[in-house]
Amino acid sequence: MNILDKIVAQKKTEVARQQEFVTIDKLRKYDAYNIEVPSLKKHLTDGKHNGIISEYKRKSPSKGIINNISTVENVVPLYEKAGVSGISVLTDSEFFGGNKSDLIAARKVTTVPILRKDFMISSYQVHEAKAIGGSAILLIAAILSYDEAHELSKLAKDLGLDILMEVHSKEELEIVNPLVDVVGVNNRNLKTFEVSLQQSIDLAAAMPNDVVKISESGIYTPEDIFLLRENGFQGFLIGENFMRTKNPGEACIEFSNAIK
Repeated sequence: MNILDKIVAQKKTEVARQQEFVTIDKLRKYDAYNIEVPSLKKHLTDGKHNGIISEYKRKSPSKGIINNISTVENVVPLYEKAGVSGISVLTDSEFFGGNKSDLIAARKVTTVPILRKDFMISSYQVHEAKAIGGSAILLIAAILSYDEAHELSKLAKDLGLDILMEVHSKEELEIVNPLVDVVGVNNRNLKTFEVSLQQSIDLAAAMPNDVVKISESGIYTPEDIFLLRENGFQGFLIGENFMRTKNPGEACIEFSNAIK
């Protein structure tokens, strides 16, 4: 069993337990559930923002602790000041040290679209993403069938959420459905956790020209951004590069100034 299989198995247990604790009917009563949220796709394509989706995360299965000091309240407002197109917040606790309360806190201190970064396998999680203030959900092609992804996508659209579909191969592009707003190429192999920007470059040629493309993981320098832009990418998900610093928000501002 690889790390992705372990995460999905754990997620199924977590979701089943959470549904007993907080029902969908209860989620519908949350304030954020009935509030319109900003669109991630629009912020990636409006020409006013820099295309970066900056990430708030504490740890990862491959790197261990990344940053367990910086708080959402300190980091997220500076991400917005940097002109980012979106902010990704990890809500997986077991493997990434995240929490749904991180996204709730982020929503309170920013007007930027927030991506709920988690391993989405259930319609319950989509309702939950809406209830805690998310603007978009992440769907990982590697763990979903076409029908499963389409069902989750339809619910997300019904709730006013954008969909970011993450792929790792040409074969996984077949799972992308017409409802998907953004397609992201994860440069990290979720089975081996090796990283290469070449993965984005190779897949870009196989993606339709009208698709909003973002590259995820392994982006460390302004030169990486310039290379990806040349290959048709409009968005760049960056987390570890900022979160490993003493001041992630300021690091994001400095990086953003360098790619103007």
